[in-house]
Amino acid sequence: MDYQATLEWMFAQLPMYQRQGASAYKIDLTNTVNLVTYLKNPENKFRNVHVAGTNGKGSTSHMLASVLQESGYKVGLYTSPHLKDFRERIRVNGKVISKEYVVNFVSKHRSYFEANQLSFFEMTVGLAFQYFSESNVDIAIIEVGLGGRLDSTNIIIPEVSVITNIGLDHTQFLGNTLREIAREKAGIIKNNVPIVVGRTTEETKSVFEEKALEHHSDIYFAFDYQGVVFSTDLKGRYQDENMKTVLQTILVLKEKGWSISNESMENGFANVAKNTSLLGRWQILGEKPKVICDTAHNEDGLTYVMKQLSEEKYDTLHIVLGVVNDKDLQSVLPLFPVNAIYYFAKPDIGRGLKAKILQEEALNFNLKGKAYSSVLLAYKTALQEASNKDLIYVGGSTFVVGEII
Repeated sequence: MDYQATLEWMFAQLPMYQRQGASAYKIDLTNTVNLVTYLKNPENKFRNVHVAGTNGKGSTSHMLASVLQESGYKVGLYTSPHLKDFRERIRVNGKVISKEYVVNFVSKHRSYFEANQLSFFEMTVGLAFQYFSESNVDIAIIEVGLGGRLDSTNIIIPEVSVITNIGLDHTQFLGNTLREIAREKAGIIKNNVPIVVGRTTEETKSVFEEKALEHHSDIYFAFDYQGVVFSTDLKGRYQDENMKTVLQTILVLKEKGWSISNESMENGFANVAKNTSLLGRWQILGEKPKVICDTAHNEDGLTYVMKQLSEEKYDTLHIVLGVVNDKDLQSVLPLFPVNAIYYFAKPDIGRGLKAKILQEEALNFNLKGKAYSSVLLAYKTALQEASNKDLIYVGGSTFVVGEII
């Protein structure tokens, strides 16, 4: 099989949460444990940082990778989901895994994948770990896919574990309260491995403190960081919070012997997009009209993004909006401004919510606009209708952003 055929087989044959929802969520780590044993435990051949959280874990992972790259280390970066190309999930020093490696890995192990009915995510984790091992990376930043305790990445023993924040998302899997979700995220805390926690609430902080005590793990909170704060090329206001989480994590890494200078931090934060090719975080795609896209898709993330959007200057606001069909619209739609023209569209995946349904639900919150047959058509229409002094925002789903970047 060539690369395209390999991807089609992966997506068609193996369940994947991002496309299928609940059917791709596994209840234990047995498949992953068996897979890495079969692969001769590649995850033990490089050091790593494990990053979980409701929002900000992708940005945090990319920032950490950028700073470590600027420090002279060979850095693996595993994140999900991808926006345009599957290979975005697996990088070494910012360069994506080759098509040839993906094809050869799947071809070599396909019979094992089929016999053991591995999920898309389990197989991809194995691919990443094998690639980082064979690439001889000094350290890899491993982003949790969903939750923490039962996530396929949760077989590693990291230098430090990181939990960015807790919000109400994926409640059908992780729980209906912040405390329940915090317990799932806290599942990445390992014995005697330090843990860094970003934003907390009174109820989530106690969960992390209890779990850290249980595992004899030193715990650090980003709000305690008092050192130098650097500027970054990532423009979302929410990145200030992520940066403090990264800075606190860097302090822990330095205590463990990693050589990271202030100059490396300054350059690393200033060149995150350049070093790691991070996309879709308050990304400005054009001027006259100004076009901004962001992958924020839950109440916690959208609260930050909509506040920053309200501070922009424009004549008319145009919003291209699409969501997946398990999104809690009652919590996210009230966050969007009523003084905007909406272009509703269904993301091009099975779980995408039909544009007409989204349009009808949005009307309940006085959000008015038309429904379009595709995200691209909605976006092109917004570009045609907007004047040079207008603003276009594209979001609601990672998949929506991926279609227009």
